Amino acid sequence: MPNNLSQLVISAIGSDRPGIVNELSQLIVQNNGNIDDSRMTVLGGEFAIILLISASKNELTSIEQILNEKSASLELSIITKQTENNTLAEHNALDKKIPYIVEVLAMDNPGIVYKLTDFFSSRDINIQSLQTDRYPAPHTGTQMFAIEMVITVPQTIIINELRDDFLDICEDMNLDASIEAPRL
Repeated sequence: MPNNLSQLVISAIGSDRPGIVNELSQLIVQNNGNIDDSRMTVLGGEFAIILLISASKNELTSIEQILNEKSASLELSIITKQTENNTLAEHNALDKKIPYIVEVLAMDNPGIVYKLTDFFSSRDINIQSLQTDRYPAPHTGTQMFAIEMVITVPQTIIINELRDDFLDICEDMNLDASIEAPRL
């Protein structure tokens, strides 16, 4: 990203309907913004999106104002926050950390996410992304719970020891789990 560009994080939520992504992306591009990163999903009938966009400071300020003015007509609750371009700092920090994918599958029980995130947090391991899904098991209909996380592990942590400790806690909780390096 060129040095003269700034970044804006946009978080929006509203009732799901066709065309929301189109309307938001059109508004951004018409005002000289570029979508650098995004996540979107539908949860319980509600559409949720997080976008990272880049543009000049003035264009971002204009986009924020337009989003604020149009949030009612877009039928979205919108929060924006201008952020610094930390690409170089993030790159240097990630050089010292190694990404791993964590997958967990279990019968649905309260507290699974808390216990797993507490395990990583207590070891100073950052969770880059976390996705959960709840669904009925085939044939039995038992409610199942699946988690996929991307974590970044400091190079000072021995991954085999981390994996063993993690699998021990998962076994105690009756969870099927794995920690693996990302497939390239």
